[in-house]
Amino acid sequence: MKAQENMSTEESIGSGTAQSLRPSTVEGKSATEIAWWLNEHGFATELVREGTTIGGITMDSREVQPGDLYVALPGAKSHGAQFADLAVSSGAAALLTDRAGVDLVGELPGEVGLLVSENLRELVGPLSAVIYNSQPQDGSAPTLFAVTGTNGKTTTTYMINSIMQKLGHTTGLIGTIEILAGSQPIPSKLTTPESPHVHSLISLMSERGISSMAMEVSSHALDYHRVDGVRYDVSGFTNLTQDHLDLHGTMESYCASKAALFTPEKSRRAVICADDSWGQTMLDRARTAMGAENVVALTTHFGRGVQELPAHLGRQDWVLTEVEREGIGHRFTVVRGDGARIESSTQLPADFNVSNAALAAVMVYESGQNTADLAARLAEAETLTPVVPGRMQLIGTAPTAIVDFAHNPDALQRALEAIDPAHEDGRVMIVFGATGERDQLKRPIMGEIAARHADVVIITDDDPHDEAPEPIRAAVEAGARDAQKDGARAAEILNLAPRAAAIEKAIDLAGPHDSILVAGRGHEVAQEVAGVNLDLDDRVEVARALAHHGFEVLPAYRSMLGDASA
Repeated sequence: MKAQENMSTEESIGSGTAQSLRPSTVEGKSATEIAWWLNEHGFATELVREGTTIGGITMDSREVQPGDLYVALPGAKSHGAQFADLAVSSGAAALLTDRAGVDLVGELPGEVGLLVSENLRELVGPLSAVIYNSQPQDGSAPTLFAVTGTNGKTTTTYMINSIMQKLGHTTGLIGTIEILAGSQPIPSKLTTPESPHVHSLISLMSERGISSMAMEVSSHALDYHRVDGVRYDVSGFTNLTQDHLDLHGTMESYCASKAALFTPEKSRRAVICADDSWGQTMLDRARTAMGAENVVALTTHFGRGVQELPAHLGRQDWVLTEVEREGIGHRFTVVRGDGARIESSTQLPADFNVSNAALAAVMVYESGQNTADLAARLAEAETLTPVVPGRMQLIGTAPTAIVDFAHNPDALQRALEAIDPAHEDGRVMIVFGATGERDQLKRPIMGEIAARHADVVIITDDDPHDEAPEPIRAAVEAGARDAQKDGARAAEILNLAPRAAAIEKAIDLAGPHDSILVAGRGHEVAQEVAGVNLDLDDRVEVARALAHHGFEVLPAYRSMLGDASA
């Protein structure tokens, strides 16, 4: 179920264990101190009433804990001030709202403070940093890594954490699949939580002795100020391809949203994968904003047959110089302009995971880790082969059966190119759909890509959300049929729902030399159809269908079968 990230806080977040993660000790502040700090930092704020000591902050009335400052801001369908009674009954020390919110709050109990300001989304991140003291200047905060881009964010953050763990760090993660606060995994509802959650989590991680943390940062998070007040030690950029145009409108606007991460306020140092024109654009923007000395270019297409080194390569920039197939993965080398070298490998399949691995390795190098220790750890094959749920997850090998989150044109093409069978009579098969209530322009494009790169195309439902699923499938199918008429590879195109039946059909048609890609949902375990979440895990369905048809299931996934393995 793709996270809906363009809604107001009260409408989108809901309550959950991730939002309740707070540090155990927070130095309380008075409403007077809060108002003074906001005014000192350019956020014109009126203190209407003092209230009691403030020891936390939230934008969701359902998450209010005693002593919290409840920030009641306007949303698409409602205003947070409408939920002031719930916040007060839960123990809010004070409310911070805008003029429109004041009119909705009504009479507050005498012990509850009130502050009034505008542009609440812009101030809540920096204010959360102050309340939770998330990045103190004494060096106790974790080393913070951020990764943005259309594809590869999740895998790259897992790779960064794996490297840092090998170097002896205790790591944390904030990502699409889960939030890891120490050893505690917590399913996340958004690619990046709201800013009070981000700052409370960073503070909590410091409290627990976590010394390194990696975070996915989406364009939504940047547009909606969810990481305001955070300054990352090293930020990385993977790539930019068509996605989220329902929100951004144009690729230029999408690029501008991502570029907001690469500013002095948000990043001390940046590593930009500059393999194409969008990467070069991001590199130029970052160097203009942060200064060329703080921005490192990484070129990963050179080692794949490109013969000419990029013109922008400087002494501190990196280039992939060698890539060699090794099992289902690759061994590779990246070299810096001053002669520094990183030699490593990843057993995650697909060329794009070489780019992800190179980016992770270079980001850790640029964070200032001991280079000798880093080289030793990267020489170990498992360092850059973490288990990344739903990202090129191999469920069976004969046929090759892979579950991947690819849900946009570029990711779909890359995944299909990565699974071409080695055996001459092997076929490529794909099961996929398109998400409802999202960028409709990419639906026929994804159908065309599937038909051009697969022999058997089975179109099914992804997450329709509140959109009728049949027209979504029809739009995808139209793109596939047009490509087929134009001589595309696909010999068979099917339109089949529900999704479990489509997966079953693919494996029924498969032989041991075929490769099957089930794309679009990856790690997700519920499918949203007309507002109802239906239990559905592609990995379980693939394992079940493989077992039913007498194919071997890899040991790690046999436990998913339950009674089906009997």
